Amino acid sequence: MGDVPAVIMRWLHIASVATLVGGFFFGSLAAATAGAALETAIARFRPWLLTAMAALILSGAYNVITMPGHTTTYRIVLAIKLLLVAHVFAAGILAVRPNNPRRARQMTGAFISGLLIILISAYLRRIF
Repeated sequence: MGDVPAVIMRWLHIASVATLVGGFFFGSLAAATAGAALETAIARFRPWLLTAMAALILSGAYNVITMPGHTTTYRIVLAIKLLLVAHVFAAGILAVRPNNPRRARQMTGAFISGLLIILISAYLRRIF
């Protein structure tokens, strides 16, 4: 029974990452074409972005707190990952602003950083 919260938090973390990275992938492709349809799609993505960010903070904090015994290497790589997370959050918040002329660049940057975060997460999972 003790594994249920850990499984739920892990699922929440992975689902939130998939939502963000998938949204940024779509946004980076679609942002090249400006128009009302794009603005509507971005407006619909904004609440999903904010919800996914909140879920990532909650589930990520839970995951770090409940996993004891981190090595120095783990903490250093985790710090790098968290800096990339800050970039993804900042670029995401800026990218979903209405009529943003830099949206394509911000979405692409957030998407690439998101992929790097997934790579680092796989490495952290392996060394832990």
